[in-house]
Amino acid sequence: MLLPAVVLAFLFSYLPITGLVIAFQDFKPWHPLFQSPWVGLDHFRLLFEREDSVQVIWNTLIIAFQKILFGLAVPIVFALLLNEVRKIAFKRAVQTMVYLPHFLSWVILGSILIDLLSPEGGMVSRLLVSWFGMEPIFFLGDNRWFRFTLVVSEVWKEFGFSTILFLASLAGINPSLYEAAEVDGAGRWKMTLHITLPSLVPITVVCAVLSLSNILNAGFDQIFNLYNPMVYQTGDIIDTFVYRVGILDGKMSFATAVGLFKSVISCVLVVAVYRLAYKIANYRVF
Repeated sequence: MLLPAVVLAFLFSYLPITGLVIAFQDFKPWHPLFQSPWVGLDHFRLLFEREDSVQVIWNTLIIAFQKILFGLAVPIVFALLLNEVRKIAFKRAVQTMVYLPHFLSWVILGSILIDLLSPEGGMVSRLLVSWFGMEPIFFLGDNRWFRFTLVVSEVWKEFGFSTILFLASLAGINPSLYEAAEVDGAGRWKMTLHITLPSLVPITVVCAVLSLSNILNAGFDQIFNLYNPMVYQTGDIIDTFVYRVGILDGKMSFATAVGLFKSVISCVLVVAVYRLAYKIANYRVF
């Protein structure tokens, strides 16, 4: 029964690893895989010598860190607010509405955002002009606004689904703690401050630590569907850089070297953060 899964994993996950040798070659597609000239670590040295590749690494870290930070803070706050709602029908309706964007692909949402944020006739631009008397802002073409747009749109898409985890943690809090606090005269704010928030600390620590393993994954699907050459300076990340250099420019060896560098660092981070999660919050997979 396991054989089909093992064969598929070998064909699509392990066999392609042999292609990593082109990171150490001057690879040409018309040459056999192992017959291209060997260049050693030249492509890796070039990675740190090119200004655009160093900028790409910084962009990836900055965007990913902001997404992790706000991707934790917003679901926690929303879960606390939603937990206070007593009308079940209204609560379920709100949950359904905020979960919906998670199930839409960035191809669809990217097209919607491009229309909404267009400086020429986009709904957001019209609101800025008519309500606030501001000039239209080119959110997807201005380096000052592009990262902000990425983080806000990512949080908007995912915070509803992430809220599920924190709502589950809130549901597991012992009700007798609230009853005892109410007898002692504590209000809702005091209960939240001294009971609810401390109860969320373990799951928050686990989520924060495990999120660090994705610090080099800033969201290829989102950025690929939203960015353009005008915002490469602040919006280009490792994955989009590899795609552009390897597929569009045909520099497959250099692109493979960049991808291998990212994979090695990501593997180290995954091992490190899982050990950290076990030490801090006693969380383990195996």
